[in-house]
Amino acid sequence: MTQHYLFFIAQNYSFEILRPLQRHIQNSGGEVLWFVYGNEVNIANFSVDEKFTTDALQAVSFNPVATYVPGNVVPNFIPGYKIQVFHGLEWKKKGHFVIRGCFDLYCTHGPATTNRFNQLAKQHGYFDVVETGWPKLDGLFTSPSYQWEQQRDVPTILFAPTFSPSLTAAPALFDEITRLSREKDWQWLVKFHPKMDPVWIEKYRSISSDKLLVIDDCDVSHVLQAGDVMVSDTSSIIGEFALLGKPAVTLNNSQPGGYLIDINDASQLESSIEQALSPSEKFSEQIRGYAQDLHPYDDGESAK
Repeated sequence: MTQHYLFFIAQNYSFEILRPLQRHIQNSGGEVLWFVYGNEVNIANFSVDEKFTTDALQAVSFNPVATYVPGNVVPNFIPGYKIQVFHGLEWKKKGHFVIRGCFDLYCTHGPATTNRFNQLAKQHGYFDVVETGWPKLDGLFTSPSYQWEQQRDVPTILFAPTFSPSLTAAPALFDEITRLSREKDWQWLVKFHPKMDPVWIEKYRSISSDKLLVIDDCDVSHVLQAGDVMVSDTSSIIGEFALLGKPAVTLNNSQPGGYLIDINDASQLESSIEQALSPSEKFSEQIRGYAQDLHPYDDGESAK
């Protein structure tokens, strides 16, 4: 009998998180149905061979043995186990360890989150915790680097801020990034979160040049491979970049550590990027240590 698995999604970022899991399920003889909730998901992202529904009754009648969720909640009327796989590595953000009574199993990414969720499991007593790694990262280490028309053999700075208005570096760094993109012999790639305020996307697009490119639709793994240094804030993408052993410069990170260069003013950005482009051995070692704590798996089998 074919096992049924439901993917409950409400945001476009869910596709790159869950598709590695879908491949494993299908290769094992299982069947997947995507249950789309709300109006934030672009239906055009589904391939012709992927099955999806927006009908709750159809999701229930699919009778899944398990539902996988990258978001924070899932309806309790869906049959089967409810499994949280998370939508980012950034455990520092408010709400990451909030238990909402929705899940039977939390699939954590590494010791940084596993230890805390194990404590919460003992406290609440109704869910399990298994450290699996994150399916989204299964292809990270083998992804080809992003290529673009104006690409040159100079340092590539990847600006990847979070969307949260209280945390994003996009407004504070706009003028300085504009200046640096004109004056320094660097090339800039700008990759925004899918939920980023469109006003800021357009402002950065307005300064596009042969030295600054705003990337719209691309697997983020390719972009991470292309960057030499990341500029960000408290985005979860910092952790993904660190897994590649690469340095990040952050503006007002909520919990800065020795694995990144944190600044509190845009005027510090240029010198900090230059420091990151020539990292000390101690700095590189701290990046590697953080990566091991965050997500120690690089075998491409977290979905399995």
